[in-house]
Amino acid sequence: MDLHLEHKRAVVTGASRGIGYAIADTLAAEGADVVLVARNLDHLEIAADRVARHGNRAVAIVADTTSDTSVRTMMVGAVAELGGVDILVNSAARPASASQARALGDIEDNDLRVEIETKVLGYLRCARAAAPYMVAQGWGRIINIGGLAARQTGLTVGSIRNVAVASLTKNLADELGPSGINVTVVHPGMTVTERTPGLLASMAEARGVTAAEIEEAMAAGVSIRRLVTASEVADVVAFLASPRSVSITGDAIPTAGGVPGPIYY
Repeated sequence: MDLHLEHKRAVVTGASRGIGYAIADTLAAEGADVVLVARNLDHLEIAADRVARHGNRAVAIVADTTSDTSVRTMMVGAVAELGGVDILVNSAARPASASQARALGDIEDNDLRVEIETKVLGYLRCARAAAPYMVAQGWGRIINIGGLAARQTGLTVGSIRNVAVASLTKNLADELGPSGINVTVVHPGMTVTERTPGLLASMAEARGVTAAEIEEAMAAGVSIRRLVTASEVADVVAFLASPRSVSITGDAIPTAGGVPGPIYY
């Protein structure tokens, strides 16, 4: 299927590694020009160089999404580099593993404050900066990377931040839809990235088992009985970023390989 992404102009935040990098790489492979955004210039330039192998423009721009000034400056720079913006993928956030399960009495105000500032307000800032360009041209796609904690208990702070992202998504979809802009949220679960081997090893050491046993236990909670990779999440995002996804907006798309048991409708 041709996704008609050739010459589309994409901005991907959190693009120096993990799911964000995989998304930037996949969009470039489909023919899009991409601005990769993150805070660490060294990591960002390495990522942009790798994405450039597809033959499209891959530009690294440093920005901190907790700063509105930084976001607005980044978006102006992205538009100057690419000539406009058609696609925004919001993926700049702390890893889900940074929000450990805690009892109510152990949750501090700042635990949630940091997540709202970084993920929820960060996504809002980027959408607010990109939307005027999309409205002016009558077409655009905004994809927010949430997380499966929006549908599960166990990580209170993680659940709150991802439910908030879903709420932001629906509000933007209804407001921007008449201007030709679709807005969706993707909820990955445990996803295999470059961080995964170290994370599994750390968990295995803490529990006195092997990393393979930890991964097997995680896979048992997935309908396809294995962990989804970052590139597989990126494939879904690429479709949502394409003109072919016009019939989907305001909705949450889980990309975790399925959760056995619950029925969502």
